[in-house]
Amino acid sequence: MTSQRIAIGLVAIALFFGSVTAHAVDSSEADMAFQSGDYETALEIYRHLGAQGNPTAQYKLGMMYDNGWGVPRDYSEAINWYRKAADAGYTPAQYKIGGMYSNGRGVSKDESEAVKWFRKAASLGDAEAQFSLAFMYDKGRGVPQNYRRAMKWYRKAAAQGYAAAQYNVGVLYAQGLGVPRNSETAVRWYRKAASQGYPAAQFNLGVMYDNGWGVGQSYKDAMKWYRKAAAQGYAAAQFNLGVMYGQGRGVRQNDKMAVEWYQKAAAQDHAAAQYNLGVMYSNGRGVTEDYEKAASWYRKAADQGLAHAQYNLGVLYEDGWGVPDDYKEAFKWYRKAAAQGYIPAQVNLGNMYSKGEGVAQDYGLAMKWYQQAAAQGDAAAQHKLGGMYSNGWGVPQDYDKAMNWYLMAADQGYAAAQYDLGVLFDNGVGVTQDWVQAHSWYNIAASSGVKMARTERDRLAKSMSRQQVAEAQKLAKEWRKKKQSSK
Repeated sequence: MTSQRIAIGLVAIALFFGSVTAHAVDSSEADMAFQSGDYETALEIYRHLGAQGNPTAQYKLGMMYDNGWGVPRDYSEAINWYRKAADAGYTPAQYKIGGMYSNGRGVSKDESEAVKWFRKAASLGDAEAQFSLAFMYDKGRGVPQNYRRAMKWYRKAAAQGYAAAQYNVGVLYAQGLGVPRNSETAVRWYRKAASQGYPAAQFNLGVMYDNGWGVGQSYKDAMKWYRKAAAQGYAAAQFNLGVMYGQGRGVRQNDKMAVEWYQKAAAQDHAAAQYNLGVMYSNGRGVTEDYEKAASWYRKAADQGLAHAQYNLGVLYEDGWGVPDDYKEAFKWYRKAAAQGYIPAQVNLGNMYSKGEGVAQDYGLAMKWYQQAAAQGDAAAQHKLGGMYSNGWGVPQDYDKAMNWYLMAADQGYAAAQYDLGVLFDNGVGVTQDWVQAHSWYNIAASSGVKMARTERDRLAKSMSRQQVAEAQKLAKEWRKKKQSSK
């Protein structure tokens, strides 16, 4: 699995219960009341101090209204108190105002205004504001996207030990955004954040070890970091642990443990984990084979738009495994997956149009979907197109085009196409009859496991001279040798 960039939302600022010297006693009393859940007393003292211009108290009043602590939640009142504290230069309040403009809480959403307030606090050294300003540059929100400036502000926050910023510095280095790509440096920054318990960094560090990017490849270390992130409920890490157990990488292969980790991730709506659970139930790996449960998990992932799951759900409906036999429902799910460019779904959609299953027969639309899959290099689709041209289904009959498509598929080792080439040469259909070529393709198809090809090869050999058979065998041998050398 490759390292993925994770969008980081604006991190809420933690309550700051420091004290201002001139009001030390009263502020401490308010803080104690707040921490004990006596919001009424805290509110009364903060109001008194806020009216006297104490920015810390004004900020805390803003937090209480912002979160509905001891008072009805009121974003307008929250930003009113934040502004008072911000005007006095209180950086946490400036940061909070930026957040409210960014999210449209208590004010009309205005990301340019959010950037202005983040910049005020960031320039005064507030790490969360520095991170948020970097994030705005990173995503192009309120400012033109600029990875170099994003990196500048992420670095400032990271230098203060801000884990999310350290993580994002690593992401930018890993992807070469705003800086030259450098996996070793990415690992260093991921490690800084991971050592603070930041789960996304722990996960990405696991990915780096898993793939040997910027660090010596080590499944054992990958497992170590995946476990740390998974223990914090990080779904992607739980999924990867399932993969590691399923494949026996860095740990003894164990399908039951794989299922256990997939279930944890799936419970958090991780689509790939839901899909993999469907596969495990379909094949009886780590669980009792159960197509109904497989269909249930495929559906959860399919509803999230995962093409693999949409395709597999279509297969279950087409064959009636765990769900009613329903071509229309199969067609629906194949079309969803095919629209995402998923090749097997495009081929199956072509098949349904070709046969008129679940939809009115339409060779033209069958051709369309076969062509889309064939354009992506799919041998099955190329073979299907060969058949369409050979038979004149949806297109004028054209043996030259049929031959070209069969050759493309056969060259990829597609046995059915190899056999059909043998048939064309054997019978002289659209080509000059050539028993040497026919015997050669039958032989190649036979070695791919097509029993009928072996039968036809042996039948044809009885009508050929020894020299012709030897020449055909030579052609088949040369073809196989060429394929082996190209691997």
